Amino acid sequence: MNKADGVANSAPPKTILVRAPNWIGDQVLAFPFFYFLRKAYPKAKITAVCVPWVADLQFKSLVDEVIELRRPRPGAGFMEKFKDLDRQSKEIGSRGGFDLGISLPNSFSSAWLLHRAGARTRRGYRFEGRGILLNSGVELPDESFGIHHRAQAYLDLLPEPVRVKREAREFWGVHPENVLDEVIPGELAEFDANRYWPAKRLVPPKDLYWVLAPGATADSRRWPIDYFIALARLIADATNLSGVIVGGPKEAPLAERLCQFEELRLVDYTAQGPVAGLVDLFRGAEFTVTNESGLAHVAAFSGSFTQIICGAADPRRTKPTGPGLVQVSLNSVDCWPCEKNVCSQALDSQIKCLKGIKPETVWEEIRRGLRKISR
Repeated sequence: MNKADGVANSAPPKTILVRAPNWIGDQVLAFPFFYFLRKAYPKAKITAVCVPWVADLQFKSLVDEVIELRRPRPGAGFMEKFKDLDRQSKEIGSRGGFDLGISLPNSFSSAWLLHRAGARTRRGYRFEGRGILLNSGVELPDESFGIHHRAQAYLDLLPEPVRVKREAREFWGVHPENVLDEVIPGELAEFDANRYWPAKRLVPPKDLYWVLAPGATADSRRWPIDYFIALARLIADATNLSGVIVGGPKEAPLAERLCQFEELRLVDYTAQGPVAGLVDLFRGAEFTVTNESGLAHVAAFSGSFTQIICGAADPRRTKPTGPGLVQVSLNSVDCWPCEKNVCSQALDSQIKCLKGIKPETVWEEIRRGLRKISR
């Protein structure tokens, strides 16, 4: 046992504080971590602390309490934000001591929260000069022998002796190819995301349908809308499926533009509730098409066959973990994967890695995936 792990050399922790990821996709990728944390410490009180936009995606059956961090006031400066974080951290600590604290984000502020909340053992990656705040810090993974998937990076923050050991491997290949197939054997047949994300659910269409999630956080991850229109036309011409467009308020204008073409048989479901409410919609779809975005992870977690159109991201790090089949369409130009939100190589406002992914190719990949599922 490693003394630096702290927990391994003492009684099992009775109270655990987890600073959850800040982004939808990362939160979904943290599912194996939360699953094995609860499995290792079934009697512990686990508290998850998160930002508001991922609150409804906390795994309610795996944690005992969810604390939402308050949003900073609009226009707040750095010092005001930091002081507010410090106050909130101490408020969290005043609820009772924490035997173990684990920071999934690599930010200084998340380590500061564990420290000021009074977690006795504080784990996280030594990054951004925050090692002094983590008395059980973990070195960043050595990627000289392969890129470390984020889901595995989270698992590696579990303390000894409960850490989940798995050989690093490429997240590609034939189905079954997803992380959940491997880390939770025998449970996928009964896996239901609604068990972990209780929410008011959107009612799926009565007829057969597919789902389109055209949004993304950055231009470098967003397929041109004209390509989505061309893909929807190919699907409409080849099938009797209707298409359901999902996303938040920012995607509503995209949906409006897409739905103006009646022959595409698209229906607008954007901005109709929390992300967790999309589970049944994704699960009932014949397939889902998304950019490399948080909704790609939600779709795969819900069990949908998910076709991802990947721009600047590196799927070796962030490919959804399933249990739905996941396929990735990409165009590996010389500068790919840059993993940047702003492309420095954009040509006529068209990003090369995305522009090179053609609708006809994506539709053919979807058809191959459907054949794979049918077998």
